[in-house]
Amino acid sequence: MGLSQTPRANELVQISSKEALIRQQVESERRRLEQEAGIAARKIEHFHKPVERPFTKSQRDTTTLLFGGLTWKHEKLIHGALEGLGYKCEAIPVPNKKAFQLGKEYGNNGQCNPTYFTVGNLVQYVQDLEEKGLTKQEIIDRYVFVTAGACGPCRFGMYEAEYRLALRNAGFDGFRVLLFQQEGGLAQSEVEAGLVMDLEFFLNILNAMNIGDIINDVAYQVRPFEVNAGETDRVLDECLDMLHAVMRSKRPFTLEGKLASLLSKTNFSETAESIGKFLNQLYGDDYTAALNEVRDRFDAIPLDRTRVKPIVKITGEFWAQTTEGDGNFNMFKFLEKEGAQVLVEPIGTWITYMMHQAKQSIRDRRGLDLVERNVSKWNLKAFFGSHLNTQQDLAKLTAAEVIFKREYNRLIDALGGIAHHLADQYELQRLGHPFYNSRGDGGEGHLEVAKNIYYSNKDLAHMVLSLKPFGCMPSTQSDGAQSAVVSTYKDMIFIPVETSGEGDVNAHSRVQMALGEAKVRAKNEINRVLEETGTTLEEVRAFVREHPEMRKATYKYGHRKGLVGVAANFVAHAAERMKAEARETVAAS
Repeated sequence: MGLSQTPRANELVQISSKEALIRQQVESERRRLEQEAGIAARKIEHFHKPVERPFTKSQRDTTTLLFGGLTWKHEKLIHGALEGLGYKCEAIPVPNKKAFQLGKEYGNNGQCNPTYFTVGNLVQYVQDLEEKGLTKQEIIDRYVFVTAGACGPCRFGMYEAEYRLALRNAGFDGFRVLLFQQEGGLAQSEVEAGLVMDLEFFLNILNAMNIGDIINDVAYQVRPFEVNAGETDRVLDECLDMLHAVMRSKRPFTLEGKLASLLSKTNFSETAESIGKFLNQLYGDDYTAALNEVRDRFDAIPLDRTRVKPIVKITGEFWAQTTEGDGNFNMFKFLEKEGAQVLVEPIGTWITYMMHQAKQSIRDRRGLDLVERNVSKWNLKAFFGSHLNTQQDLAKLTAAEVIFKREYNRLIDALGGIAHHLADQYELQRLGHPFYNSRGDGGEGHLEVAKNIYYSNKDLAHMVLSLKPFGCMPSTQSDGAQSAVVSTYKDMIFIPVETSGEGDVNAHSRVQMALGEAKVRAKNEINRVLEETGTTLEEVRAFVREHPEMRKATYKYGHRKGLVGVAANFVAHAAERMKAEARETVAAS
């Protein structure tokens, strides 16, 4: 039997020959029909992810890191943090409509709004570099773009391919795009990496984003009530210049002296240095001291909190709710121009959401490793080992949550304690889950629904405005659930707006209509407070002139149940203080 074939083998050979003959005849007939129809056959070249040229340590001094996608406040601080770590870097300016058109010109059809704006913005930036005299090859060799990546039911997972395609179509084939994944770190070569993602890197970037969150929040709280128009923006520019210098001058923590010499001879040196970095983060005052100075500068801006302004909470898709330009119809400036106070969304909420979802996933997968390995339920050693591993993973994430919030709150306190604390993710899950399953990933998941309920029911906003890209699937799902939310909580004012590269007037008109109702509520609220306290706005303003500390940004006046607006809460507080001083005067006489 050594050389002979079995009947089954002969049968298989015959079948294979017949299939090959059929394929040949089909191909021959296809060519004949194409020739009769005058169709020229062409070879189809499918897109394949190119082999990325690595960004190596030796190139660091001659290569500039490009990044973008956040507010200019966050980006300026991240710029300082990266320079402090020894990198050359530049933040790409806020995308404009020209960037949107370039994204459509050089990218694929059917992409979402953030894709067109961010991809086109990078193309616009490198084209500007070429106009300034650099050759295409010099740009490709001297610049690297660092961006985030993800997966899930969203076009966000295709951003990397879109950047590469648009750059290639614009004539910059080979431009390096480094992708930082939400899970798995930075995708780069194992050679000596040009961008080192170590503990120091993550701490510096997180500090920059947290400080950006807090100072951004405070600026939006102060600007609507400034007595002298434009003073908040002037102070904000000065403070960010100062904070940029602080981030830039901060050097990585290293062990020094006899301790460093002693530990260098042991295997504990690297661990000890990591512990030192961590303790320096927890107890160092580099950032808190700088924020104390920022607090004093904001306090020098005189405020008039008796101005009646509705509070509009911004939610929606991450990029659309964060950017401050054409990408969301310049909505923040428009709202302030129309007399509203904007309550912006911090990046910190997204970070705590990812940690919360990671814990949820670990809980849901508890014990599945035993099923996958087909381990008997009576194998107690494997059972308890699996349970211990799960508890250890949960404990690590819980510790990360606690430490992150602790550091965030410490920065809030350093800036006067008036910035909003991060919403509790477990309460958001409790509020949103009945309407949107909290295990549904993609976009902001259940957060859009939960934040609408949270800010409306806790008297934190008169109106919730959800900004999302046209055709964004996760946000569209949230909008469907919002119908049930609004029908359940009938007093809330909620309006979703889909953003694109055009349609500003229509979007602003829709927001104006909802904002009109929010203004009525704010006015009714202040009138109720004035009636209940028996005071007038003129009397409150006169009292404030006699007590100038009440005009400071960090002056605390409290938040009362049933009152949303700053004016209503401030007048209620001022009335209480006026009556208390009147009683003291009577008692003294």
